[in-house]
Amino acid sequence: MDVKAYLSILRIGDYRLLWSALVLNLLGDGATYAALAWITLEKAGAAGLGVLGVCLTLPVIAGGAIVGPLLDRFSRRKLFIYDSIFRGAVVALIPVLAVAGVLEAWHLYVVALVYGLLKIIPLAGTPAVLPELVPADKLQAASGLEATAMGAANVLGPPIGAGLIALFGAPNVLVLDAATYLLFAFLISRIKAPLARPEPSGEAGSQQRKPGWTPVFLLIVRDRFLLVLTLSFGAFNVSAGALVVAIPWLTKFEFGSGPGVLGLMLAVMAAGELIGSLVSGAVETSERQMLRIGVLQLLSGAVLFLLIPTALPWILLGLALNGILSAPMTVLGGVVRMTRVPNEMRGRAMTLMRTVMAGALPAGSALGGVLLSGSHYTGLIFVVAALATAPGVLTVVLFRNTPFRLEVTAADDQRAQRDSDPDDAGTVPAAS
Repeated sequence: MDVKAYLSILRIGDYRLLWSALVLNLLGDGATYAALAWITLEKAGAAGLGVLGVCLTLPVIAGGAIVGPLLDRFSRRKLFIYDSIFRGAVVALIPVLAVAGVLEAWHLYVVALVYGLLKIIPLAGTPAVLPELVPADKLQAASGLEATAMGAANVLGPPIGAGLIALFGAPNVLVLDAATYLLFAFLISRIKAPLARPEPSGEAGSQQRKPGWTPVFLLIVRDRFLLVLTLSFGAFNVSAGALVVAIPWLTKFEFGSGPGVLGLMLAVMAAGELIGSLVSGAVETSERQMLRIGVLQLLSGAVLFLLIPTALPWILLGLALNGILSAPMTVLGGVVRMTRVPNEMRGRAMTLMRTVMAGALPAGSALGGVLLSGSHYTGLIFVVAALATAPGVLTVVLFRNTPFRLEVTAADDQRAQRDSDPDDAGTVPAAS
């Protein structure tokens, strides 16, 4: 692991501002999930927790359809700032309602819906702007630190949330999240890079200049790197969505414990993700990038079987290993996506791919809610482990001998194929 890669990337002022903003914002989100889950358990039980998980994740699909084109048509800086201010105000409504004594479960669901609807803005917007802030040879380090920001914030967020729940009550944890949204907006406003509406590159084809989703969909479908990544990560996220429900359920109904154990499990999993992100971001990009991703997915799915014994040490071990192995998938996959998608399509492409992947989370949450309502915990773990593992096997088989060529897009691949095949000279080029 080369620590110099991280030190080098953090010397870039604009990237440092973006990374700091992400840490602060995600720190509040980590604490908020613990608070929302605990309030929901108290008011609506396991079934309500399943509803909350769906509300947090399902709207990402609708949000992606709206946000993707916006990221390619308007200033990305303004979208970041407006989104942060609005969502911070919405989150702040929960402690206000709690103080007024009128807080109900449906209020939590509404806040979760708004959060899920708009969270695709930073989720897709961050990788869309990274190539504007850092040079191409530092993208893996930048992607690694982005994932590290998520891991670090999640490690600290749940314990902070658990501590605040114990001291002041769960609704007050949301005050922290509201404040981090405002800090995020301020730090983004200090970035010197334009983060403006992207302009088509001089060599871009007509497909790239077309608005809407058709050219983006064609890009992803025709590029097998992007297609396999999107579908396999989507299947893996079904298991992640189930864990969103399973972890609080274990805390309350298997261990009979309080928010401290919930925070411990969330923090252990996040610590594993942090370790995996740190290591993978500092490792040099490999020609066997996709093979690495497949192996990591296979292993991270397999360790979920350690969650079958309902004993806290085994569950903590399984969550830690799952985090360590799954976080590098995000880092390595991010490099593939950022380098194979041109800037003028990056907002829509990142949104579409991340929407498909994040859209699998509510399926897992719903599955977890249904099975856990019937106390079918072991069956749930078998299902999610299989769903996580199978795509890894497929990726290993498909890409075991396929090199990853940095900055080679789908359009480049098809252009080279046409140049070498005189009978295919009249083919319409693929969108890139």
